[in-house]
Amino acid sequence: MDVGGVGYRVAIPLSTFYRIGEPGVEVTLLTHTHVREDALALFGFLTEAEQALFERLIAVSGVGPKLALSILSGIEAPDLVAALRSSDVIRLTRIPGVGKKTAERLVLELKDKVQGLAASEAEAPAASPAGSAKEDLVSALVHLGYSRAEAERGVDRALKDDGTGRFEDLLRLSLRILSGR
Repeated sequence: MDVGGVGYRVAIPLSTFYRIGEPGVEVTLLTHTHVREDALALFGFLTEAEQALFERLIAVSGVGPKLALSILSGIEAPDLVAALRSSDVIRLTRIPGVGKKTAERLVLELKDKVQGLAASEAEAPAASPAGSAKEDLVSALVHLGYSRAEAERGVDRALKDDGTGRFEDLLRLSLRILSGR
């Protein structure tokens, strides 16, 4: 991220990445500065709800900023709030990096601390237009290491199989197609 000619490395969840826009576009991120003995790291979010969830997640014993970012990348903020409030441990364990014990700890410590956060998700900027959904999917797969041709092939098949799905579902389907499952 370039701020007044100074470059900063800001880690963001996938949900922010997909809504942030094209490179070079001016964007405002809410940031959390995480200070450790050996490092200083910035974490950015488009909405206050995501930032608040991140800060609550890292307050849980055994959940650091990288896992919190992974959690926010693996589930949309309103879905995370719903899973925590309903004690849905199974849903939480589907998130990469979250095992049963961590999911149970998250529910135990956050169940009553996430009220009101799902409502503030309505302030999120609008998602990118539907016409660029294919390009967004291809871009995500290329960033994950697939060649552009492979990515386009997987996305085309995923869109053919489920052209009305949410971005996250289409990405998962594309990955399944590309992995041969």
